[in-house]
Amino acid sequence: MKILVFSDSHRSLSGMYAAISRHQPQQVIHLGDMIRDAEEVAEHYPQLPFCMVPGNCDGWMISVPVKKQITLAGKSILLSHGHRWGVKSGYDAAIADARAVGADILLFGHTHHAVCEQLEGGLWMMNPGPSRSSYGLIEIENGTVNCAILQS
Repeated sequence: MKILVFSDSHRSLSGMYAAISRHQPQQVIHLGDMIRDAEEVAEHYPQLPFCMVPGNCDGWMISVPVKKQITLAGKSILLSHGHRWGVKSGYDAAIADARAVGADILLFGHTHHAVCEQLEGGLWMMNPGPSRSSYGLIEIENGTVNCAILQS
């Protein structure tokens, strides 16, 4: 399974369109700031599943949960924009939350700084960075997870 991960698009949609065309994913995840960007891109790909969470710039009236746990290809993924975890000051709260719920993959944005690493115990942690310059690619095959940051 191929999953594309975007965050902090802030009305810059061209990188998302290009990445979807290039990789032909089976799933797209958008980590907020601006969730309506993800909704707009999703309208162009009605056959492609999108999962999204709002960010701190998305307002308080959005009815979408700020944190979600989903399962794709048998792997548990915890995703949130990251502002509620305080990721600009460190990743400890986000990592603790992911470990508490047994996640295999932790996804967040907010910092505008791309990060992709596998932590002790096998947990993958990814911040795809702002979509105008980078995005994340997750591939899950035969129970194995590989994650990478790619340039837009």
